[in-house]
Amino acid sequence: MDFPSAIIYIIPILAVWVGFGFVWFTKPKNNDNIKLLLAFSGAFLLSMTFFELLPDVYDGHNPKTIALYILGGILLQVFLEFFSKGAEHGHMHFHLKENQFPALLFLSLSIHALVEGVPIHDNDAILYGIIIHKIPIAIILSIFLINSQLKLRTTLLFIGAFSLMTPLGSYISTSPWMDNYGHLLTALAIGVFFHISTIILFESAQGHAFNLRKLVVIILGIGIAYMV
Repeated sequence: MDFPSAIIYIIPILAVWVGFGFVWFTKPKNNDNIKLLLAFSGAFLLSMTFFELLPDVYDGHNPKTIALYILGGILLQVFLEFFSKGAEHGHMHFHLKENQFPALLFLSLSIHALVEGVPIHDNDAILYGIIIHKIPIAIILSIFLINSQLKLRTTLLFIGAFSLMTPLGSYISTSPWMDNYGHLLTALAIGVFFHISTIILFESAQGHAFNLRKLVVIILGIGIAYMV
């Protein structure tokens, strides 16, 4: 495996551990800055989806079939959020039992991470969007897990296993059968990206006010994605 291929698998793992390490060593108290980073990541991921994935996935394929799979990705993410309670876009409304591994939360987040790993193999540029999305989510998830009643080894097991899911999705996308069906899984991933990024962008802030700082970071995220 050459170095560029290795990056596809290594960087998503590092992104999760960077988020966990940031929380472990800094114990952040100001959630406003994390929310701004999350807004930036949502804008960046949505923009990269439009700039990089949409043009390619429609090229040479049946538009209605592609649209159906994109809508299927949106519905898949809606279904997953019944179990994750919105952790994929920064909400943690999950009640953990003491010393019990949160299997439903892990399963839903893992399916989400597997799907988002699929388009990385065919489009390295989307890797930036995945990483910038994954770091703030890992921060919020780590804050939740560290502050819960879970044992440290359970938390580390959760973070470690979760960090492997996106690279696993990228690895699956290298299978020979992806030559015929890869565009459909990419369309599914686009639907997932659409749902989580728009939820991040258009959720109401505190007091249902859309503040200027959030608007600025959203515009910045779109602008940087355009230039990548």
